[in-house]
Amino acid sequence: MSKTTSLPLLSKTRIIAKPGYNRWLAAPSALAVHLCIGQVYAFSVFNLPLTKVLGITESLPDDWTLTTLGWIFSLAIVFLGLSAAFAGKWLEKVGPRVTMFYAALCFSGGFFISAAGIWSHTIGLLYLGYGVLGGIGLGLGYVSPVSTLIKWFPDRRGMATGLAIMGFGGGAMIGAPLSVMLMKHFSSATSNGVAETFVSLGVLYLICMLIGAFSIRIPEDDWLPAHYTPTTHAHKLVTKHPVHIDQVLKTPQFYLLWLVLCLNVTAGIGVLGQASAMSQEMFKDYFTPEKAAAFVGLLSLFNMGGRFFWSTLSDYLGRKNTYFTFFLLGCILYSIVPYTGQLHNVLLFIGCYAIIMSMYGGGFSTIPAYLADIFGTQYVGAIHGRLLTAWAMAGVAGPVLVNYLRESQIAQGVPKADAYNMTMHIMAALLVVGFLCNLAITPVDKKHHI
Repeated sequence: MSKTTSLPLLSKTRIIAKPGYNRWLAAPSALAVHLCIGQVYAFSVFNLPLTKVLGITESLPDDWTLTTLGWIFSLAIVFLGLSAAFAGKWLEKVGPRVTMFYAALCFSGGFFISAAGIWSHTIGLLYLGYGVLGGIGLGLGYVSPVSTLIKWFPDRRGMATGLAIMGFGGGAMIGAPLSVMLMKHFSSATSNGVAETFVSLGVLYLICMLIGAFSIRIPEDDWLPAHYTPTTHAHKLVTKHPVHIDQVLKTPQFYLLWLVLCLNVTAGIGVLGQASAMSQEMFKDYFTPEKAAAFVGLLSLFNMGGRFFWSTLSDYLGRKNTYFTFFLLGCILYSIVPYTGQLHNVLLFIGCYAIIMSMYGGGFSTIPAYLADIFGTQYVGAIHGRLLTAWAMAGVAGPVLVNYLRESQIAQGVPKADAYNMTMHIMAALLVVGFLCNLAITPVDKKHHI
């Protein structure tokens, strides 16, 4: 048993699968965790209610503003990236059950602390709870199943990472309508139901994540699927020679991939964090809070589906070509979005964001396979964890761009419906830079191989 754990049930040796284990059973364990932590993508449904904690039905002068609340989501993503960077190497040592167990405690604990912050109207507790502690839970839970499924599916790396990360994109599909329903259920003359909803979600997610943690299994070190023989892949970027986790940081490929992920995520995460508020402001005659929650849920569906679709497709297209598609098509769609508001075309607006979110999710699920192709599979979990610091950076840059540019535009007299236009053009420009970074990626020099 690892000295890192004191509970025998968490030992890595306890979760090694016996001969004949069906590798597909590892997928539900991964989904049990990722569907829970994916709730972070539904956080925007809390933004407007949190601006009315004191006023209940309308904002009072002492209520929190959207810019103040925007830092909760940003902090959660920052600590997701930071904890993933540290947890990746730890995960390879102690196994996924330990990291998933602590992910459950941290993520649910974040909800409980945040609920106390809402009741006392102390924004610092929301930053600490959902932002810091919850973010750590996000990072631990996010990296836990990825390298495990890559090892179970060496013959289908893209599909495996899609399975592992698909649930994270779909968390909002459940979390958004559930949160709205709970807030409505708990609302009263003295509360708009947000704090009570946080407590309920904390309990629910704790139970589901623990089920995932105690059902996960890993293969033996030398395990391979039946009738599978490793062969040289058709794509020249794929290597069979691993690179050590510490040596990876000395390669230009790591930093190019870091920028590729950061720019792709920055473009998507800013608008995703404000999806509910943005839809209501751009199309105020159409989107009610309930319809906006449904819209967030729809984006979650495409986010989730895109994670499986694009990463599976990357097994055939190659990871580099898949990212070229993300950047080119994404640039076009972001440029179109401002005109959907001017044309009052709700369907075009929804369609653009549905495709954007599918590629946003696809970027997350394709990157672990991209890393495995370039650096080998031996340390992919630890390398992936370190690369997720790009997500931490994007978690700040994206929402800050959207929130503060929006406030700046409104202060200059721009109508709320048009306040996001400049941001969309900036996001499109970021994707052009991402395209160039992806273009520069080449195979790792042999001197870095183990």
